[in-house]
Amino acid sequence: MRLVPLGDKVVIRRMEAERKSSGGIHLPDTANEKPHQGRVLSVGDGSQLGDGTRVKPQVGEGDRVLFNRCAGTEVTVDGDELLIMNEEDILAIVS
Repeated sequence: MRLVPLGDKVVIRRMEAERKSSGGIHLPDTANEKPHQGRVLSVGDGSQLGDGTRVKPQVGEGDRVLFNRCAGTEVTVDGDELLIMNEEDILAIVS
Protein backbone atom coordinates (compact mmCIF):
# COMPACT_ATOMS: atom_id res chain seq x y z
CA MET A 1 0.00 0.00 0.00
CA ARG A 2 1.21 3.54 -0.71
CA LEU A 3 0.13 6.72 1.11
CA VAL A 4 -0.36 9.83 -1.02
CA PRO A 5 -0.74 12.88 1.25
CA LEU A 6 -3.17 15.64 0.32
CA GLY A 7 -2.56 19.39 0.36
CA ASP A 8 0.22 20.44 2.72
CA LYS A 9 0.50 17.03 4.41
CA VAL A 10 3.76 15.04 4.57
CA VAL A 11 4.36 11.32 5.27
CA ILE A 12 7.43 10.66 7.46
CA ARG A 13 9.18 7.55 8.78
CA ARG A 14 10.82 8.14 12.17
CA MET A 15 14.55 7.54 12.46
CA GLU A 16 15.64 4.70 14.73
CA ALA A 17 16.16 5.61 18.38
CA GLU A 18 19.70 5.51 19.74
CA ARG A 19 20.37 2.32 21.66
CA LYS A 20 23.39 3.78 23.51
CA SER A 21 23.83 6.90 25.57
CA SER A 22 26.60 9.37 24.72
CA GLY A 23 28.67 7.66 27.44
CA GLY A 24 28.34 4.25 25.80
CA ILE A 25 25.70 2.79 28.13
CA HIS A 26 23.16 0.51 26.43
CA LEU A 27 19.63 1.79 27.01
CA PRO A 28 16.58 -0.46 27.42
CA ASP A 29 13.64 0.13 25.06
CA THR A 30 11.60 1.63 27.91
CA ALA A 31 14.17 4.41 28.44
CA ASN A 32 14.19 5.55 24.81
CA GLU A 33 12.09 8.49 23.73
CA LYS A 34 10.66 8.45 20.24
CA PRO A 35 13.06 10.34 18.00
CA HIS A 36 12.05 13.75 16.64
CA GLN A 37 13.79 13.11 13.35
CA GLY A 38 12.58 11.30 10.30
CA ARG A 39 12.84 10.78 6.57
CA VAL A 40 10.19 12.26 4.25
CA LEU A 41 8.56 9.49 2.22
CA SER A 42 6.05 11.57 0.25
CA VAL A 43 4.62 15.09 0.11
CA GLY A 44 1.31 16.55 -0.98
CA ASP A 45 0.68 19.20 -3.63
CA GLY A 46 1.24 22.06 -1.16
CA SER A 47 -1.07 24.45 0.65
CA GLN A 48 -3.84 26.22 -1.24
CA LEU A 49 -4.13 30.00 -1.16
CA GLY A 50 -7.42 31.91 -1.16
CA ASP A 51 -7.26 32.49 -4.91
CA GLY A 52 -6.94 28.73 -5.60
CA THR A 53 -3.23 28.64 -6.42
CA ARG A 54 -0.94 26.20 -4.64
CA VAL A 55 2.29 26.96 -2.78
CA LYS A 56 4.95 24.34 -3.52
CA PRO A 57 6.12 22.39 -0.40
CA GLN A 58 9.54 23.31 1.03
CA VAL A 59 10.44 19.68 1.78
CA GLY A 60 10.86 16.87 -0.70
CA GLU A 61 10.96 13.11 -0.71
CA GLY A 62 14.11 11.78 0.94
CA ASP A 63 14.74 14.87 3.11
CA ARG A 64 15.82 14.23 6.70
CA VAL A 65 13.76 16.52 8.97
CA LEU A 66 13.27 17.57 12.59
CA PHE A 67 9.70 17.95 13.84
CA ASN A 68 7.70 18.86 16.95
CA ARG A 69 7.32 16.23 19.67
CA CYS A 70 3.50 16.13 19.38
CA ALA A 71 3.36 16.55 15.60
CA GLY A 72 1.42 14.32 13.29
CA THR A 73 -0.85 11.34 13.40
CA GLU A 74 0.70 7.89 13.74
CA VAL A 75 -0.51 5.27 11.25
CA THR A 76 0.64 1.72 10.53
CA VAL A 77 0.89 0.67 6.89
CA ASP A 78 2.12 -2.81 6.00
CA GLY A 79 3.77 -3.10 9.44
CA ASP A 80 5.61 0.25 9.15
CA GLU A 81 4.84 2.97 11.69
CA LEU A 82 4.54 6.27 9.82
CA LEU A 83 3.57 9.84 10.66
CA ILE A 84 1.26 12.05 8.62
CA MET A 85 1.72 15.70 9.54
CA ASN A 86 1.29 19.22 8.28
CA GLU A 87 4.35 20.70 6.63
CA GLU A 88 4.24 23.57 9.16
CA ASP A 89 5.00 21.06 11.97
CA ILE A 90 8.44 20.43 10.44
CA LEU A 91 11.06 22.58 12.17
CA ALA A 92 14.09 22.08 9.91
CA ILE A 93 15.71 20.05 7.17
CA VAL A 94 18.88 18.30 8.36
CA SER A 95 21.68 18.22 5.78
